[in-house]
Amino acid sequence: MSEDGSYSVTMSPVGTVEFERPPETATVYDATWADILVGLGHGDAVLSLGHPELYYAGYYDQLDGVSFDTSGLAPLYNDGLDTEQFYELDADIHHLDPVNIGYSGWSGWSMTDVEEIEENIGPFVANRLSRAHAEPPAEYGGDYQYYSLWELTEKLGQVYREAERAAELQAIRDDLVTEITADLPSRSDRPSVGLLVFSPDEETFSPYKINAPGYGKAQYRPFGVEDAFADSDKTYAENYEGSYDIEGLLEVDPDVIVHNWDIEPSDRTRAMRAFFADNPVARELTAVQNDRVYVGGTPTQGPVMNIFQIEMTAKQLFPEQFGEWNGVGEHSPSERLFDRQRLADSINGDS
Repeated sequence: MSEDGSYSVTMSPVGTVEFERPPETATVYDATWADILVGLGHGDAVLSLGHPELYYAGYYDQLDGVSFDTSGLAPLYNDGLDTEQFYELDADIHHLDPVNIGYSGWSGWSMTDVEEIEENIGPFVANRLSRAHAEPPAEYGGDYQYYSLWELTEKLGQVYREAERAAELQAIRDDLVTEITADLPSRSDRPSVGLLVFSPDEETFSPYKINAPGYGKAQYRPFGVEDAFADSDKTYAENYEGSYDIEGLLEVDPDVIVHNWDIEPSDRTRAMRAFFADNPVARELTAVQNDRVYVGGTPTQGPVMNIFQIEMTAKQLFPEQFGEWNGVGEHSPSERLFDRQRLADSINGDS
């Protein structure tokens, strides 16, 4: 920090960004960045989300004094991004990845738009491609660095001058993982897990590799389970090259089936469970017979979501060791795997 109080933060792909003070308002697209800001005690800085109606805030309901109201947030996505909306929001900082939006067709932007907003409103600080270690667009010629979720949390802790809160969030996660891994059965006794998304119209299943790089699967990595789709050539890591019908899924036959992108059952998860109940081939699946079909949480997780989702995964995959998974908020204090009050105190600045 300089004598006048200004400071800088360096992060790929945005480089070094100078700050005179911590941002007070932020334009946000992905849930990851909103959850990081909630975890750092700055949830009230968030002005927008890509799709506010899809943001799951139920984890915060389990924490005393912590809340995040999405009802008044601006939806950023409407067949792309609107530069005028960024002027209207007039945020101090924009938590969108400039490489992702400046070179990708989904945003409707070019790098010229990014540079205009940077010059006239404020900087961009985000790194979206770390979620799945996706390749940056071919037009981008720079050196794109990938970060873990906790490295990204640390970076935003620097931006908002909340290094202690960022460190405490990671300590809570690390303590949880240490306690869980100490009680895991031997690898030969751990289940095979199939992470997928169901398409109701086609009645097909798009698989994901749970051991693929990136923070999107961070809730599974501590458990060392067998990835049912480890050898598949049809997963997200292979750029959506195909899917499985029910006969193909039966050939894989995971011990546990987890529906990706859901925290509480969505219409798609309910449709999948109805399909499993009605289809005679589906009823042969080991996971269906043993009632081991779960929702898996969100890959666009931040630190608070990750802590809850590690607990969720432990209970789903190892109920004998950690107790059955009953749903968010449906466990007594004795059944919880981490201290809710410690997490709430960290977020509220009381630790």
